Amino acid sequence: MIVVTTPMCKQIVEWAGLNEFKVNKHPDTEEGDLAILLSESKVNMYSVAIKINTFSQIKESIKKVSGCLLERNLIDKSIEDEAIEAIFNNYKEKDIKYAILDEEGFNKIRENNKDKKVKVYSEFLKDIVSDIGATVIDFKFDKDESSDLKMDFDYLVYPDYLEKEVLKRENLDSNDFKLIKVLTHNNISKDPILKAELRYSLLINEI
Repeated sequence: MIVVTTPMCKQIVEWAGLNEFKVNKHPDTEEGDLAILLSESKVNMYSVAIKINTFSQIKESIKKVSGCLLERNLIDKSIEDEAIEAIFNNYKEKDIKYAILDEEGFNKIRENNKDKKVKVYSEFLKDIVSDIGATVIDFKFDKDESSDLKMDFDYLVYPDYLEKEVLKRENLDSNDFKLIKVLTHNNISKDPILKAELRYSLLINEI
């Protein structure tokens, strides 16, 4: 069985226990039997969709992919929770803080953010904003529609690739909210843990 994954998911597949697989931004252009890719991506071959926006999603995705590989006899045993924790703990030397923060520490952050309202221009960033305890207001960006609804929020979070849309749609001269731009794609590490760490650090410190 040939497994194909995207560059964004490559490390998840490695952590899940598979050594031999193909990496292609467009899996359907490869000969393959199983694609492992982000949940928002679509392919014609059989696929396993994962999410790696939050630290818990990364852990769940490693386990999900490992279980899938075991079912197809591509690995000898699925990864255990202790091994996943060890993967995260290996990042202690890389000057990270939030990826290895315990639940008590995160709950303090969540408590501090519980009354903060955030407008988010991206579904994947909503996962992180929600995880740090802030309230994501009911807003979904549609590039083909413009909303004049008056929304009450304290922070506006958006990915760098939507900067032009945000500048066009929002009143940036307003003192009613704080603007936070988050790096994506080629402007950030492909390593899922380092990428999440950078985004968590930015949002926790700015919100």
